[in-house]
Amino acid sequence: MTITKKVTFIAKDDGIEMMKKLLSAMVKPSKAEDGCIFYEIFQCKERPEKFFAVETWRDEAALDGHKASEHYKVYKSSYEEYCLDKYSDELEVLG
Repeated sequence: MTITKKVTFIAKDDGIEMMKKLLSAMVKPSKAEDGCIFYEIFQCKERPEKFFAVETWRDEAALDGHKASEHYKVYKSSYEEYCLDKYSDELEVLG
């Protein structure tokens, strides 16, 4: 069963560019991971401090592998300094 998540990040006013850099750096290596079906980062045009990571993984093992990757560890150890808020939603495909 696939896992799809939308992770929302609200950057601090002085952290927008660093959040953009950190999150953008996750795209290419995440897409190359075994079990990654979809992985994109979006920035809200009307609210540039608001970012979304939308990701779909083949299964829980693939998501666990992502969380153990080196690029994930770099992001995880760095983002809080630039982030005001973060929350995650698990999504279900309808239809």
